[in-house]
Amino acid sequence: MSDLSTEAKEAAEAVGHAAEEAGADFNQRFAEVIGKVNESLDKLDWSQIGKAGKVAGILLAVIVAQILIKGVLDTINLLPIVPGLLELLGLVVVGTWSWENLTTSEKRNAVVERLQGVRKEYLG
Repeated sequence: MSDLSTEAKEAAEAVGHAAEEAGADFNQRFAEVIGKVNESLDKLDWSQIGKAGKVAGILLAVIVAQILIKGVLDTINLLPIVPGLLELLGLVVVGTWSWENLTTSEKRNAVVERLQGVRKEYLG
């Protein structure tokens, strides 16, 4: 029995030493990896990263807004009469705008000038 308990103790000590060596090896590898990551991060131009972060934030906000709008429109489409009424409302608004802005050549020219002004303002 004493041989069995002595062997068990020796086996436990061997496992403990192996675990300590593995832990030390892991710590050394981890330190090397963290060192390489820090070196890479030091080489980055952080002013450019700020611009990329803004672009990513705007893109994320647009995606979330589109998901929310899709959810609202899907909910509206579930109601039986609302989609048809919204289509009719759209036709009425387009018809009214067209009647007010496109009936004479002077009004049409004014619309074209406004569009060209907006185009020059935004596109240069």
